[in-house]
Amino acid sequence: MKNKYLFVLLFVLASVSPELPACGNGHYCNNRYPLLTKPYMELPIGSIKPAGWLEEQLHRMANGMTAEMDVIYEKVMGPRNGWLGGDGDVWERGPYWIDGLLPLAYILEDKALINKVQPWIEWTLASQKPDGYFGPDTDRPHEPGLQRDNARDWWPKMVVLKIMQQYYSATQDQRVIPFLTNYFKYQLNELPKDPLGRWTFWGEQRGADNLMIVYWLYNMTGDAFLLELGELIHQQTFNWTDIFLHQNHLYRQHSLHCVNLAQGFKAPVIYYQQSHDKTHLDAVKKATEVIRHSIGFPIGLWGGDELLRFGNPINGSELCTAVEMMFSLENMLEITGDMQWADHLERITYNALPTQISDDFMSRQYYQQVNQISIKNEYNNFVTPHEGTDNLFGVLTGYPCCTSNLHQGWPKFVQHTWYATADHGAAALVYAPSEVSLTVGNGVRIKIKEETYYPFDETVSFTFSYPDKKVKSVRFPLHLRVPAWCEKPEVLLNGKPLDYTVTGQRVIVLNREWAQTDQLTLNFSAEVEVSRWYDNAVVVERGPLVYALKLDEKWEKKYFETERDKTNYGDWYYEVTTDSPWNYSLIRNHIRPEKIKESFRVEKKAVQASYPWTLEDAPITIKAKGRLMPDWKEYRGSVGTLPYDVQHHDDPDPVEYDIELIPYGCTTLRITEFPVR
Repeated sequence: MKNKYLFVLLFVLASVSPELPACGNGHYCNNRYPLLTKPYMELPIGSIKPAGWLEEQLHRMANGMTAEMDVIYEKVMGPRNGWLGGDGDVWERGPYWIDGLLPLAYILEDKALINKVQPWIEWTLASQKPDGYFGPDTDRPHEPGLQRDNARDWWPKMVVLKIMQQYYSATQDQRVIPFLTNYFKYQLNELPKDPLGRWTFWGEQRGADNLMIVYWLYNMTGDAFLLELGELIHQQTFNWTDIFLHQNHLYRQHSLHCVNLAQGFKAPVIYYQQSHDKTHLDAVKKATEVIRHSIGFPIGLWGGDELLRFGNPINGSELCTAVEMMFSLENMLEITGDMQWADHLERITYNALPTQISDDFMSRQYYQQVNQISIKNEYNNFVTPHEGTDNLFGVLTGYPCCTSNLHQGWPKFVQHTWYATADHGAAALVYAPSEVSLTVGNGVRIKIKEETYYPFDETVSFTFSYPDKKVKSVRFPLHLRVPAWCEKPEVLLNGKPLDYTVTGQRVIVLNREWAQTDQLTLNFSAEVEVSRWYDNAVVVERGPLVYALKLDEKWEKKYFETERDKTNYGDWYYEVTTDSPWNYSLIRNHIRPEKIKESFRVEKKAVQASYPWTLEDAPITIKAKGRLMPDWKEYRGSVGTLPYDVQHHDDPDPVEYDIELIPYGCTTLRITEFPVR
């Protein structure tokens, strides 16, 4: 059997072309009529390579649990998995893992990881029945730790649809197109009888994941029935547009599941491609504004542990919410060209994501807290507490869905740092160290190397090269995002200032001849700012990064004792504690606009760490002053309740102490939302 998969893999790799087939007149596949023409297009997997700290991040995944889930979580991800033909888990967890492992494997060109992906692909392709159905089809009795029922549920198949689309992007294996075509014909026949919510509500609320692949296949084949299916799927999907525009769910606690909101967030924009109705764009913009002032956190997410909560910084945020919202924003950016979604994407990626997974990529935290002073095996004030294991670092602590799903975060982020443009150019819309290879202009291949220590440094440099040595220069437009926090960047070409204009979407478009000797440099000006959040608490920000109080951290590995706990939560976990004082307020006079620059001093390390997301190697420190508040104490493992801002005198200890703030993503324990006195 192994030799069979190896033969198929070698055949697929040998047939890989550097490009996906074009739809329309461009080099890359845009939407076919009558779908909306997109300003930006995703590049084939493998076109973008990470560099610098981002490459180190992916290698840590390849050396950590992303590569070893079939061993670490063998009961679910091993040979018994239903998506490998076994009698075990038949639902979302196996597909979740492959949804992140596949892009990681092909981005890194890691043959060992590709070999782990291939059996899942082959079994799925072989499982398709004459009527188009694929996947497990048999429900079995309950077994602790496994999901063996609802085998025919539409939802886990939506994850597999994403896998197959990515597999085609990476390999162009032509078996994918008829496989998806036959399944979508099956859906068109079956959904009127068994709608998306037939087995569970997950499929109904996450229907946009299904719809986006229907549109992708339409762009490949032009089959008209896919547009009919698109309308049917949209009609059966939870009406997120109405929820965002006319309902009160985002003002009402416990109204939605936190991850469903992250996945449903893109639903109006996905359907906008077919509807052309700007009401769908208005819906997500209104939702963003409402979230900011109700359930929102400064890290780009919201209170949801697992049901929605107001933005109290001790409420939890589920790891699945982070990676799914990232994916939603990546797709929304491509469809709309609205740089608001790129800013939002960076806020989650560069703040929330690194802190919720251990540095060795061997454990993760189900919920993170914005103000997090203790991680212990005890109950916090979470709606769905999972016996007090929710914020422990472990493999299965809290709930294992995030163990399976977290892997898509970084690889898909790499895949969306660059886009092709509708005007035959290249777009750097999300900044990170990387290199992209693509076709531009009148059909010339180019490589663009992006050198930067962003988000810790505000300088980004681009150099150009052409694989065809006969080519010395080529004319094409280069699109560059201007972050919302930078009013006017400096643009230098070969060391000299370059004139430019900024579009209404905050994009600089430089359409010129680009020579191999050219170096383009962006200097973004980042200043310390403060923003107001829950109960008027103050958050310190600079550029794309949120800053948090640096606390000493003691990590201690512990073990579950009962077989029941081991089955549900794994063998071991980490507790993290501190003996550092944490109950500081910021000083009201220091956060006045005219005082911020002198009150918050930015210090950058001279040596840039290859992996920056640690307490010890945090590249930037902001020095400030704070006052201790003796009455602000711990309650149930979290910071206790207090008014974050007061109108009249409520002075703490008058002594001003030196405090250090570091990037949120470098912390595990922290205070991020500060009282002001």
